[in-house]
Amino acid sequence: MFVSYGFIGFLLLFFLLYYLVPEKFQTAFLLFASLAFYGMINLSYLCFIFSTATTVYYAAIKLSALDREYEEAARIRPQEPGWKKEYKKQVQGRKKAWMLSALLLNLGVLAVVKYASFALGNINLFLAVFHRRLDVELNILVPLGISFFTFQAVGYLLDVYWNRIEAQTDYVKFFLFISFFPQLAQGPISRYADLSKTLYGSHPFVWKQFSFGLERIAWGYFKKLVVADRLAVALAAITSDVEYYTGAWVFIAAMIWSVELYADFTGGIDITIGIAEACGISLRENFDRPYFSKNLAEFWRRWHISMGSWFKDYVFYPLSISHFLKSVTKQAKKRFGMPVARRVSIYISTILVWLATGLWHGAQWRYVAWGLANGVILLLSEELKPLYQMFHKRFPKAEAMGGYQAFRMLRTFLLVSMLRLFDIYPTAGAALMQFGQMFAKWSKTPVTAEEFLQLGLTGADYLLALLGTALMFVVSVIGRKKNVREILAGQRYAVRYTAAVAFFFAVLLFGAYGTGYDVQQFIYNQF
Repeated sequence: MFVSYGFIGFLLLFFLLYYLVPEKFQTAFLLFASLAFYGMINLSYLCFIFSTATTVYYAAIKLSALDREYEEAARIRPQEPGWKKEYKKQVQGRKKAWMLSALLLNLGVLAVVKYASFALGNINLFLAVFHRRLDVELNILVPLGISFFTFQAVGYLLDVYWNRIEAQTDYVKFFLFISFFPQLAQGPISRYADLSKTLYGSHPFVWKQFSFGLERIAWGYFKKLVVADRLAVALAAITSDVEYYTGAWVFIAAMIWSVELYADFTGGIDITIGIAEACGISLRENFDRPYFSKNLAEFWRRWHISMGSWFKDYVFYPLSISHFLKSVTKQAKKRFGMPVARRVSIYISTILVWLATGLWHGAQWRYVAWGLANGVILLLSEELKPLYQMFHKRFPKAEAMGGYQAFRMLRTFLLVSMLRLFDIYPTAGAALMQFGQMFAKWSKTPVTAEEFLQLGLTGADYLLALLGTALMFVVSVIGRKKNVREILAGQRYAVRYTAAVAFFFAVLLFGAYGTGYDVQQFIYNQF
């Protein structure tokens, strides 16, 4: 989608008209452009996003109205004994009913379109034991980015319910918040309190911010076309023949996938943030150099930040303080004592959150296995904290040693890459089998230059992918201290524009498209 000629043409026309329309109409134009973009992909998709925007908008308006109703009644009604507490309880019950209705409706639609076929398949698998089957054929349309705009809408609804924000009374503005086209395809999942600060109002043309946005877009296309789509060819060849490409090739596939996924996903986010920045709108960063993480927990705080924080704020915390888990914790305390009870809520909430995270990535058991594996490893790491603390107490200088920190980063990268075998292979069983074969047959399958050239890439392709990966690494290292675009902006005009033009032609000339290549859609578009 972002890599199609049609989208490039749409984007050029969008930028031209965005800065030509009067500034007071820019919000309305953004909504029109967003709906046009979504409708051009598939007109029927508009029904889903319109339904989400409308139901959540009116539910949030009702929640705010009930709050005002309570405040007004408390102000003018005589303070009868016990009245205020009872009335507040009634209002809270009505608020909860409205919130749950909108929540269940929208999450229900998401569940049906994404998981109905998965559920039916598993029901038939169970019924096959009794030689029965449900003769139902499901052919459900899954709208582009439905998880992203649904989660964004649900987050807004819960923030209004918890009185963190005021409900937006302007339907056009709220609809734009849900449908802002750059983030529809793959996020980030924005919070209303953040995005609303720059999404609305007038945005005069500012050359620096516009050029910075274009540079970010170009960087995203470089990652996608020069690195990710080139590596995708080799990975597809490796995974197409699991009988031959086993042993060390499993490890190689995991390494390729880790680089490809990073280049693809961060490239798409760069394009998204760059488009918004060119319009004077700020979107939250979704990555913070995740491959520099020293443990798995840190990695997930740096990778797909908006999704991780969404699950933490809207699933983990509400679950951990729910009446159900409080009751379970109380029973555990009676039976097993406080040390066990203290862990119950965290354990259950963590596993459920990672189960949901796995399902969010796809309606397949391999994603469930991936999510649960992450959750279990995170819990084990938490339990092993006393050992880590003992180690650091025994070797206090280790933290300051560059070699030790590099070891921790490499260890985390390898752990994450091995977990991603569930992404690479079609089933959880196949992923586990190949993980075992990686050790059992490490040296039995030849890994030579000639073998690499049989994967659909030339030596020049490998060189370009390697140079592109090295460039991403260098930019990440430099970016720890100062933004690369700011560094370029401080150079003379000749240097800046020569670099910009050279980079543009590098993407144009070395992008992986044309004969022998299929331009891949961004991996996270499917969500």
